[in-house]
Amino acid sequence: MNNHSTPSERDELIKFHRKERDGRIRDRIEAVLAFDEGCSYSEISRLLLLDDETIGRPIDDYFSKAKLKPENGGSKSDLNENETAKLVKHLDG
Repeated sequence: MNNHSTPSERDELIKFHRKERDGRIRDRIEAVLAFDEGCSYSEISRLLLLDDETIGRPIDDYFSKAKLKPENGGSKSDLNENETAKLVKHLDG
């Protein structure tokens, strides 16, 4: 596992961070960039106001899988297809 980004990868991460609206993903990008600068997990967690355990996985995911977005899958819907279509139509107004 390579734990360092190239300058172009860092530039892309910074551009992505500026455009990203999801705070969780911005935190992950900030953690990766700080780690790449030499900060420890505990330093990063202190700066981002997160737990040490919360920092390690996103950093490892990025450097091993180039993954930044959390993919927890969410929950299964209790609506059937017809009910979902009606709800979407109502919300789209």
